[in-house]
Amino acid sequence: MKFLILFAQFFKIGLFSIGGGLATLPFVFELADRYPWWLDREIIANMLAVAQSLPGAVGVNFASYTGFRYAGLGMTGEMNLVRGIPGGYTAALGLALPSIIIIIVIARTLKAFKESPVVAALFTGFRPAAAGLLSAAGLGAILISLYNPAASSWTGWVRWKETLLFIVLFLLIYKFKKHPIVYFAAAGVAGVALGL
Repeated sequence: MKFLILFAQFFKIGLFSIGGGLATLPFVFELADRYPWWLDREIIANMLAVAQSLPGAVGVNFASYTGFRYAGLGMTGEMNLVRGIPGGYTAALGLALPSIIIIIVIARTLKAFKESPVVAALFTGFRPAAAGLLSAAGLGAILISLYNPAASSWTGWVRWKETLLFIVLFLLIYKFKKHPIVYFAAAGVAGVALGL
């Protein structure tokens, strides 16, 4: 039953997350709100950092980890690899399958309707949707990284060390245009040095 739920949830995410891997992030937030025993926002923040730094698609990395965690987590909180690994594959397949189906259908029908104004309008309408999903994902990533809603006072709402690191890295990226791995490595070293 767990595998069917995983597949169905990630199939739905894959069907509606237009715009790439980061566009899955708003859906992952919604999944965490609906199933808090699967994920919480702190885990999503950590998953985002890891998924961005690993090779492969961000959405598939999210799905794999979520499936592994949900299917492999036992009643007492211990992880079971025998259930976790198939859970990761199930969620990743659920996420990727809608894209595969849609691409096959589009490839077969696009030749016939390539010049259609309806098809052109459809793709033009997808652009703002993708921009909105990516904007929501970016804002969500900033909020979970820099904002602490569990703080007891208003002065603790901002994660000051993380915000300082964000500003410094943003300025360095803007000014020097180095390879992203340089900034990932620098952020990792700074995170250890700052005790983040």
